Amino acid sequence: MITRRLASTVSVPPSDKSHRKIVLVGAGFLGQYIAKALIADPRNRVLLVSRHPEKLHSKLSHLGSQILPPHSADITSKNHDSLREAFKDASAVVSMVGLLVGSEKKMDLVQRQGTENVSRLAKELGVGRVVGISAIGADEGGVTAYWRTKAQGERAILENHPTATIIRPSIIFGPGDSFFNRFATLAKWLPFLPVFGGGLVRFQPVYAGDIARAVEICCRDDPEIARQVGGKIIEAGGSDVYTYREIMQLVLRYSGYHGRRLIISLPFWVGKIQGFFLEKLPENLFTVTRDQVEQLRSDNIVSPSPPLNSLSFKDLLKSFPSSLPSSAPPGDPGLTPVEKILPTYLGPQDTQQKGKRTHGRNFDTGLEEVRKMSGKK
Repeated sequence: MITRRLASTVSVPPSDKSHRKIVLVGAGFLGQYIAKALIADPRNRVLLVSRHPEKLHSKLSHLGSQILPPHSADITSKNHDSLREAFKDASAVVSMVGLLVGSEKKMDLVQRQGTENVSRLAKELGVGRVVGISAIGADEGGVTAYWRTKAQGERAILENHPTATIIRPSIIFGPGDSFFNRFATLAKWLPFLPVFGGGLVRFQPVYAGDIARAVEICCRDDPEIARQVGGKIIEAGGSDVYTYREIMQLVLRYSGYHGRRLIISLPFWVGKIQGFFLEKLPENLFTVTRDQVEQLRSDNIVSPSPPLNSLSFKDLLKSFPSSLPSSAPPGDPGLTPVEKILPTYLGPQDTQQKGKRTHGRNFDTGLEEVRKMSGKK
């Protein structure tokens, strides 16, 4: 539970002007949002660490000197010198280590062993704050290697840093995402979008900018905030819950293909056969794995019965606003709806309102329209 006393004090600008080095490990799509949120505090200096961080760095270098030169490192390597160098004098480390596609051996190497290396070296170098990005569904007894190794990575972080914070998002959306963009591209080339098992599984899409705001809060050096978020698991879902079929309807609506493409339900066994062959090929637009199909049997939403060591994502964002410019629009510290962001990046340019946010214009009717499409009231 977040105390009201603390919530009333977090917007005070920091009096300590000394620089703080924050290392983003495995930074990709989400990393650019987190970096932008972190540099809202002029003290923060952000270091991007991955095997090939140059591409992301080039996208962020215009932000100025708060984005440090990129640092190349392989978290799975037995030689840890590069990671040690990256973590030297760091105030916080954010681990975004993860794979969506890969064999169980690869998942174990990256999501368990890689995360363990990151957390152990952060401890060795005396890093004060550690935040791990995991996923809803992470479970050491899970049915897929993805869920099992995500949970094992969480355990490694908390064993090395009992005051670390774990954030478990549902599917993440925003310009540059690999989920909504992928299906919008599929809609361009295919006469239909597939769903499995009727498309009844539920998701709670969460905006990348909201995840970034949560990470920024968890990286602050305020000891009271650290006490509140330390050792906690935060399941991060957005403002609305959708079925898989409803998400496909959103994709068709905002990409300009509503009424021009079908949504066809396939049995799970068909998906497993597809996965058997496609997972053996180089990853591409059509890649699907058997594990991904299996995960579509389970809802991907915030648990209605969270564990004792959990913290509310929505309450976190509302309770710790920043007085500094950030990814959160002024006066809007809550969760960002899907319908507010999707129109800015899906579909033809003329339907994207020139890439500008709608700031809520017409988004309140979006969910209602999708429910009508699916025959729900």
